[in-house]
Amino acid sequence: MKVFKIFWLAFVASLPLFAHAAPVDKSDPYKMMEAVSQQTFARLKAEQPQIQRNPEHLRTVVRQELLPYINTRYAAYKVLGPQLKQTSKEQRNEFVNAFSDYLVASYAQVLTQYTNQEIRIEPARKVPANSSIVSIRVDILDPQRPPIRLNFKLRKNKQSNEWQGYDMVAEGVSMITTQQSEWSGRLRTEGIDKVTRDLRAISAKPIKPEGK
Repeated sequence: MKVFKIFWLAFVASLPLFAHAAPVDKSDPYKMMEAVSQQTFARLKAEQPQIQRNPEHLRTVVRQELLPYINTRYAAYKVLGPQLKQTSKEQRNEFVNAFSDYLVASYAQVLTQYTNQEIRIEPARKVPANSSIVSIRVDILDPQRPPIRLNFKLRKNKQSNEWQGYDMVAEGVSMITTQQSEWSGRLRTEGIDKVTRDLRAISAKPIKPEGK
């Protein structure tokens, strides 16, 4: 759980990389990250008074600004791992929906700690035409803690040719792998239906700043 929390703490600083305030060209992963970074900083700053009054507003921000740039189904299937083959279509859809709500709640909770960290994205590189996975280096600079170096993994949708994020790697550890470790045992012993219900229960908890 400690490693998992570190991922969320790192993500709060890098959320702008995947946000959406206006239509953004998703055909180039580097341009997408640069554009949405600028847009989301502006929104988070503008809406801080509302967020301070009502932290639940962060769920709306995450749904509107983050989810369009995350392939939640692909990420959820990666978390299911070998258990995916043991599920029905209906079970998979229910799990994806619950997992999406879980991500929204988790990101919203961490966003209560947002303090306008500085982000440096690596210079754009030419993406080979046949590439379907890209890893982009990001440095997060925060005067309150040592620099955080991350690699964001994005996947190209074959049908739309658009890029979407699905994983983040910090210090060689994948967020998806961490989530797999957290849930795989319970998926095996309790089943996908129970885990889906648990994810929904976790997602329903109020968003509150830490210490309150």
